[in-house]
Amino acid sequence: MKILHLSFECYPIAKVGGLADVVGALPKYQAKLKTESNVIIPFYDNSFVRKSKKKELYQGKINLGNQFYEYTIYKNESKKIAFNLFYIYIENLLDKENVYGYEDDLYRFLSFQLAALDWIKNNEVSFDVFHCHDHHTALIPFFINYCEDFIDLKDTSTVLTIHNAQYQGQFSHDLVNLLPSFDTNYSGLLDWYGQINPLATGIKCASKVNTVSPSYMEELKEKANGLEGLLRTEGYKCVGILNGIDDLFWNPETDKMLVKNYKQTNVVSGKRKHKNELCKKYGLNPEYPLFGFIGRLVGEKSADLLPEAIKEAISKDKEISIFLLGSGHKNIEDELTNLKEEFKGNFNVHIGYDETLSHLVYAGSDFLIMPSRVEPCGLNQMYSLRYGTIPIVRRTGGLKDTVIDIGDDGFGICHDQASVWDICYSINRASILYKDKTFFRKIQKKIMKIDHSWAKSAQDYLTLYTSINKPSQIYND
Repeated sequence: MKILHLSFECYPIAKVGGLADVVGALPKYQAKLKTESNVIIPFYDNSFVRKSKKKELYQGKINLGNQFYEYTIYKNESKKIAFNLFYIYIENLLDKENVYGYEDDLYRFLSFQLAALDWIKNNEVSFDVFHCHDHHTALIPFFINYCEDFIDLKDTSTVLTIHNAQYQGQFSHDLVNLLPSFDTNYSGLLDWYGQINPLATGIKCASKVNTVSPSYMEELKEKANGLEGLLRTEGYKCVGILNGIDDLFWNPETDKMLVKNYKQTNVVSGKRKHKNELCKKYGLNPEYPLFGFIGRLVGEKSADLLPEAIKEAISKDKEISIFLLGSGHKNIEDELTNLKEEFKGNFNVHIGYDETLSHLVYAGSDFLIMPSRVEPCGLNQMYSLRYGTIPIVRRTGGLKDTVIDIGDDGFGICHDQASVWDICYSINRASILYKDKTFFRKIQKKIMKIDHSWAKSAQDYLTLYTSINKPSQIYND
């Protein structure tokens, strides 16, 4: 079976969030199942793409409305990537430095999808499954089933993975001329609440749809930024598959970014060394329980609650340390930065993102805070488990699927509401746990045994692919 993953992110080439980690890891594990897994992404103007060895495969031309664009397909030949990786180059569209945030993002998303399909159609390249990731590639199932230019590809199965349903890529029907010509009898497949909605269209037209955790799929049927009813209607082809982690990369025993490697048998001394290193660097007391946070400082992560929660938690218990690593909304960044002086010795923050520092936080923290309002899957809690760091999570999405409270004979600390009170109460529970050294160390060793690798998830995706019964689009009748 030959799979083509179409995505705007792929670690380590271009990363904004968890989508990159999935697309950068899943193909490697699919290959172990004797499945040829390929990835195609834009030709970013960044150091990785510029420095990597590439081979030109094909040149073609597409049009968006009345404007024509030449494109080039390159194949990555760097041995740093363990799967077939292709780039699409379009000057001034797909050769930008950043992944998102440009005024012409719509043109970038559309041109990427059209160029990929045009290459496949004209170059006699065949795949059994187009695996589309998020709204940026979600129009592909519609294009191959209802657009004359790509009708030769209609027998290719399609899977749409929803990594975050909050972003749907909506645009006005006035821009419909940007799409390839199609039978207007099927215009309704493009529409959702008066706009062309790529994510909704993908849900309607894909052979199968999945989210990145079972609980997130169920949550979306109740609250999905307007897609709730559609997901319930299309529920017969929808499933939740929990993301995995790359346990070859996220492994404290071999992690090259750590000060000193450690494993389950020496987790106490291993984590102590990294805790001392982190606390020394940021002026924190290593004798106190250390609470880490790694992530975007945005409402979805409940980051707006953190300044008040930090104030209350430290005011009530002077013998705790809290360290945050992340960036996001400027007002949250400023609030957190201002707290550094007020709670010097108990709190510090690094605004921005640093991959090496993130590994130090996972290895050096005693607890990882994840009070998210929305968490489709969450990978940070799985990384923390791998490094012997106990997660403190809100029961939502993938956090609910991966963390069981110690009160339920589990290994984490869970709460139900995204509130300052819940965060502070959970920190207090963690502080009590930390003082029971025997039980605390038992939990540390227990969580390092938990297997959240991609092995099972890769098999689940293979099962999903093989369950597709083509040809069958219910809208063809």
